[in-house]
Amino acid sequence: MAAIRVEGLGRAFGDTVAVDEVSFEVGRGELFGLLGPNGAGKSTLVGMCCTLLRPTAGTATVSGHDIRAERAAVRGSIGVVFQETALDEELTGVENLVFHARLYGLSRARRRERVPEVLDLVDLADVADDTVDTYSGGMKRRLEIARGFLHEPAVLFLDEPTLGLDAGTRRDTWEYIRALNDRGVTVVMTTHYMEEADALCDRVAIMDNGAVVALDSPTQLKAGLGGDVVTVETADRVTGLPDRLRGVDWVRGVEVTGGGLGVTVDDGARRVADVVRLADEAGVTVSAVDRRAPSLETVFLDLTGREVRAGGDSGLAEPAAVGGRGDELGAARASGPDGGE
Repeated sequence: MAAIRVEGLGRAFGDTVAVDEVSFEVGRGELFGLLGPNGAGKSTLVGMCCTLLRPTAGTATVSGHDIRAERAAVRGSIGVVFQETALDEELTGVENLVFHARLYGLSRARRRERVPEVLDLVDLADVADDTVDTYSGGMKRRLEIARGFLHEPAVLFLDEPTLGLDAGTRRDTWEYIRALNDRGVTVVMTTHYMEEADALCDRVAIMDNGAVVALDSPTQLKAGLGGDVVTVETADRVTGLPDRLRGVDWVRGVEVTGGGLGVTVDDGARRVADVVRLADEAGVTVSAVDRRAPSLETVFLDLTGREVRAGGDSGLAEPAAVGGRGDELGAARASGPDGGE
């Protein structure tokens, strides 16, 4: 049985379709990514799977429980880490976890075993008795991951788990996510960081405008694109060069970057010189050239014809909106087995 089965699941807010009747399955023990720009529908999709949002079309099952008819059973089988911090910063790390464990009905004996275990897993045992307001952003995120895993859920949802973290802390967080998945937990994570999905996920569903536009392993998605990416750094503006390249039959895609262009071509080794020649003809001075295999970023560009959008994302329902308080209690009510809408 699949850990998650999504069948024609959709959500509209008035005339705006946030998720457009998508269907897919997530296998047990899989590390599955929902990849796409902010506003693509990733968080709305996860919100429905967590029973925080009611679908306007279709349904889904999580750990065999229907998200419409068995909401309490779904919530009892999952853990959720929200985009926004939902910790009580006046409590210590241990106190935050104990409070969450009590809400999930863990016995006193089990709490005494489980809390130190998850703190050790995320390397917070040394600061377990410090108040959370003294934690760094990365430490808070690790504590939230520990809290989401505390009650041993079958499925753990992580909504943009490394959002706002610096590059080093982000990569450290990847290791904690891998460690949880290695224990057999099915992990579903949303991200708009292409390299994050590439590094972590067994499979990814690329979303855009509420639809799943591709679903496969990162390796297969990149192999399906074919060709190489020639990265061109320029000393001046690239005006006119992108359109000139798009009109060439051996160019598969052109991405304008902050410092130049990324050009997807059929034969990178052969075409580097041709790209430089076309730049010269367009009056663009090339300062550096590199060739590499396609990335998920170039896959997305190929599928949608544009770069990943910037902008705000509503994320999962914030704890204050769901539980009435913007702290641990609100988050627990949102994600607990008997939480409210």
